[in-house]
Amino acid sequence: MLRALICGLAASLILSLPVAAQERRVAVTFDDLPFQADEDAMCDPAYLLRLTQDFVDMIRPLDTRSVAFVNEGKICDATRASTLPQALNLWLDAGLDLGNHTANHINIHRNTAEAYLANVDAGAPTTRAVLEARGQRLHWFRHPYLFTGETPEKHDAIAAGLAQRGYTIAPVTIDNNDWMFADVYRKAEAVKDAALMHRIGEAYVAHMAAVLDVFEPYSAEITGGREPAQVLLLHANSLNQAWYPQIHALYLARGYRFVSLEEALADPVYGHADTYVRANGISWLHRWTQTEGRPIRWEPQPPVWIKTAYEGAAEDVQRNAVEP
Repeated sequence: MLRALICGLAASLILSLPVAAQERRVAVTFDDLPFQADEDAMCDPAYLLRLTQDFVDMIRPLDTRSVAFVNEGKICDATRASTLPQALNLWLDAGLDLGNHTANHINIHRNTAEAYLANVDAGAPTTRAVLEARGQRLHWFRHPYLFTGETPEKHDAIAAGLAQRGYTIAPVTIDNNDWMFADVYRKAEAVKDAALMHRIGEAYVAHMAAVLDVFEPYSAEITGGREPAQVLLLHANSLNQAWYPQIHALYLARGYRFVSLEEALADPVYGHADTYVRANGISWLHRWTQTEGRPIRWEPQPPVWIKTAYEGAAEDVQRNAVEP
């Protein structure tokens, strides 16, 4: 049923969206497992497992071949040992792979390289164990905030430490502020405003299309006219649980084939030199562009009303979520 709906949505979008002559490829990744939710949810095993099950039930029939990145420290200490393996196995049962996203989503700009690598190690034990139980290996790593170090010394120490631990870095080419839409969506959920939730979801899909309008030709400049395989960054949250199928349909309509992260990173573009060292987390397209000495062209920002609602509290999100 869901696959038929996605195909129908994709077919309708094809009528209004340009499709590249070449085959487009995208690897989908989800950050912040087990789920982006409030702290109470992270301490309620039944609720957390239901959130996880609902998400994987949504994504299973879409065959995205995704990798999901885990913050093991997000779950309360009292329930981590029993709940986290169950939650992660639900993702693996759906055919997805797992990676390390540090234990506590550590900010490298506020910590030493040694503290950062210690948090990487603390984020691995359960994820590694559930993978090894299936004959798989923990080797993917995603930098929190896409921060890779704001000084050459810190950047190089982290890169060396991750390499020594056998990690493959999961870069991102398509970054899109989905976390901001997701925060506003959770606030609308909290006040049970279904109409506002739908409006946020529609704005999110429109924003994702606008991001592709920029990133598709922009990425081709790196490779002399060929769009490389993309890596899409999303997050495991209630917004994507409800609206990712429409994002999936959008990509199908624009001619994308969903591939594994391994296949995407086999594209020669991922061997491009990267000399970006600043206190900011940005797309690898921007890093490569700056390395080449060309000006960065930034992705579109979310609508002003989303930004305004993002800055408001749950109780006044309805008042803030108005057009400027």
